[in-house]
Amino acid sequence: MTSNLMLTHTSFPNKNPRVTFSSSLNPRIKFRTNLVVAESPGEGVLDFDTNMYQAISTSSMQQRIIIPNKQGQKLVGVFHDTGSEKLAVLCHGFRSSKESNMMVNLAAALEKEGISAFRFDFSGNGESEGPFEYGNYAGETEDLRSVVEYFTGVERVPAVVLGHSKGGSVVLLYASKYHDIGAVVNVCGRYDLKSGLERRLGANFMETLKKDGYIDVKTKSGAVSYRVTEKSLLERVNTNMHEACLKIDKGCKVLTVHGSADETIPVNDALEFAKIIPNHELQIIEGADHKYSSHQDELTSVVLRFVKESLQ
Repeated sequence: MTSNLMLTHTSFPNKNPRVTFSSSLNPRIKFRTNLVVAESPGEGVLDFDTNMYQAISTSSMQQRIIIPNKQGQKLVGVFHDTGSEKLAVLCHGFRSSKESNMMVNLAAALEKEGISAFRFDFSGNGESEGPFEYGNYAGETEDLRSVVEYFTGVERVPAVVLGHSKGGSVVLLYASKYHDIGAVVNVCGRYDLKSGLERRLGANFMETLKKDGYIDVKTKSGAVSYRVTEKSLLERVNTNMHEACLKIDKGCKVLTVHGSADETIPVNDALEFAKIIPNHELQIIEGADHKYSSHQDELTSVVLRFVKESLQ
């Protein structure tokens, strides 16, 4: 089957090549994109989604893009490119990935509204390179920085960053350190990073860490899921979300969304964010759990409204 797409290739000095697709079925539909990250200046690899032909009917195209972080590890993401100059960057939660239902659903909803979105895996998660590290809030903040810098370098504007759970805390930390994002969506982020540890690591976790140097968190079947070291734990507990949020620019709009039935991170954390972030909106979704298992539509509606208002 032919795709009826015509390709135009344009090179710019010191930039990744730009590719424009137009449909012979409808010449007015055009798809502008950039090549996947260059391994060296002037080189790039274009990796099409197998459903590229669907771009004709959706007026967008999904691309798999690889972006190196500052450690040289490859961060893998999916770009939902509608051709819009501004885009939203979506950040997954703890031990999750860009393929979680929430990330996929939100990206698709933004795409449907004509808003480009990029969902990616933090280092050590999903398809991205690097070892998994417990804690690592600072590292994931810098991963997000690498993503923002990449899109800025190819003349797109990362205007909104959204994160779920741990990713919610990360996008707030990003806004507190780098002041180049106009809007932040914090979905169920944790305010107190000292809380929730006993539930996950056991009652005497600090004693175990000091004695053994690590704790292996296991699945119900007894297999090791991941390892927590004393260093990684201290990185988490020494990350002060209160102090960080006080540094967020007043001009940066922040939306916090939380489910009233969240069993992982209590809704009270959302209330704490609302007390200290200056330009803040709080939305509590009644009955929603941590993953919005039965409330994806409500979450999407709240997020879309905020994103569209922010981009205007």
